[in-house]
Amino acid sequence: MMKFYLGLIFLSPLCFKKNYWLLQWMFLFMSFLFIFEFNFSLNLFSLSYYYGYDSLSYYLVLLSFWICSLMIMASEKLLKEEYYYKIFMFLLICLMLVLFLTFVSLNFFIFYLFFEISLIPVLFLIIGWGYQPERIEAGLYLLFYTLLMSLPMMVGIFFYYYSSYHLIFYLMSEQSLHLFMYLCINMVFFCKIPMFFIHLWLPKAHVEAPVSGSMILAGIMLKLGGYGLMRFMPMFMSMVLNIGVLLITLSLIGGFFVSLICLRQSDIKSLIAYSSVAHMSLLIGGLMSMSLWGYYGSLMMMIAHGLCSSGLFCLANITYERLMSRSLYLSKGLLNIFPSLAFWWFMLLIGNMAAPLTLNLFSEIMLINSLISYSNFCLYILILLSFFSAVYSLYLYSFSQHGAYYSGLMCTYQIYFREFLLLFMHWLPLNLLFLKKAFILFI
Repeated sequence: MMKFYLGLIFLSPLCFKKNYWLLQWMFLFMSFLFIFEFNFSLNLFSLSYYYGYDSLSYYLVLLSFWICSLMIMASEKLLKEEYYYKIFMFLLICLMLVLFLTFVSLNFFIFYLFFEISLIPVLFLIIGWGYQPERIEAGLYLLFYTLLMSLPMMVGIFFYYYSSYHLIFYLMSEQSLHLFMYLCINMVFFCKIPMFFIHLWLPKAHVEAPVSGSMILAGIMLKLGGYGLMRFMPMFMSMVLNIGVLLITLSLIGGFFVSLICLRQSDIKSLIAYSSVAHMSLLIGGLMSMSLWGYYGSLMMMIAHGLCSSGLFCLANITYERLMSRSLYLSKGLLNIFPSLAFWWFMLLIGNMAAPLTLNLFSEIMLINSLISYSNFCLYILILLSFFSAVYSLYLYSFSQHGAYYSGLMCTYQIYFREFLLLFMHWLPLNLLFLKKAFILFI
């Protein structure tokens, strides 16, 4: 495991030379090397100091390598305009290093430390390479929402160490903790996913972020919240059994309201960001049902949503670079101008609405089964969630691809091979991983 840690450190000199594509291919190569580290053992492997990974952290590290390599591919505009791209690549290596250490750490405090450090490179990405002046406000929203929720977590860490005298994940047992301590430790994860009511930072951050910022936010940073909830679940089994019904109710009803909000959006990136909140609400509900189906369904949902949502933000950026607008009222009739791009809109949006032959479908089936087995009353809200998930996906596709195109559009340029490759590398694992679900479910 330490070879990947050292490999990321040795990649840093590449930032200060004109080796933009070499760095991208090195990230991709490291993701392929990491695939060979796979192990069917449910126990820890590659132990080293306070680091090691199991099946849960393995997939999220692999997803981090994959998304970071695609972030470089999507940000070629920075290289063309020489827009501080060396600093951008250095930030990207720092972010990947911090995410890697976050997912493989076995110590509670080390996990918290790198969890907080991961906020800094994303903040710099949004403030430094965002498009509008509102990026400063969006960065402050991101910073203060996360900090306000995460500082009580430090109190929870110290209290746990005071009572148990260790901070190792795999030695943690169920604690008779108060509800206040449960909220102290887990509220930062609910904010990071994000849960309804504390989700307002996410649409702002997505809309103002560059394409690389949106990709890492949707692909990895939201998954930090789900990873934290899954990792700390053994500590709070009895607590979740008592208050799980409240969290499930809040998540599902919040997901329904967010689905309705999606139908009122005129900004493409804002619509995709709100759809992420709706999908994550289903993930929280499945986790709080305390079932094995919910656990594995949540893991599959994190992988599927990371690939699908990141690809949709790439599509939104490809359209924005040509039309200089994210408005649905101006981005109309794109089927007439970019017919090849309409195919990728369709393929990724059917993934977003959990159509067959995508990993999203199997994850949603597992989550829906876990929620219905928890309570039959969940069925009614799940019907609405599934229906409106299809509605806003089809709304985005039909509104952007059909109709008369904007009359003020005088000229544009066609799609590059690089952009087709970028979309293909999002779509391929999303639609082929369902053939080998046993790798995730260990059946």
